Amino acid sequence: MSDNYVAPNQQRYLRACMVCSIVMTQARFREEGCPNCEEFLHLQGSMDQIESCTSQVFEGLISLANPSKSWVAKWQRLDGYVKGVYATKVSGQLPDDVRTAIEEEYRIQYIPRDGSVTEAD
Repeated sequence: MSDNYVAPNQQRYLRACMVCSIVMTQARFREEGCPNCEEFLHLQGSMDQIESCTSQVFEGLISLANPSKSWVAKWQRLDGYVKGVYATKVSGQLPDDVRTAIEEEYRIQYIPRDGSVTEAD
């Protein structure tokens, strides 16, 4: 069975990362952290971080097998991330302290995935 398989009775526990939009179960975020953002979000083992940096409210799913060659990955700003299942839109925004740390310490421009801000803004 695939590592990304989620049994139907576990789908209510799916969450999407607010930075990269990868979709995983809450338990998997707790056990492994975010495969793209763990360096600065520190989700592994922290339910508080998971609650504030991931969302249960998301729309659409994209399965990426080869993000570096996918036009959909480029269009959704997912190229460079690991293969997996991603949301097209994630409701919510990062807490101000996390956003500040990402932008100042890691020099990463945070663009919310809820559609409220575009790259041109």
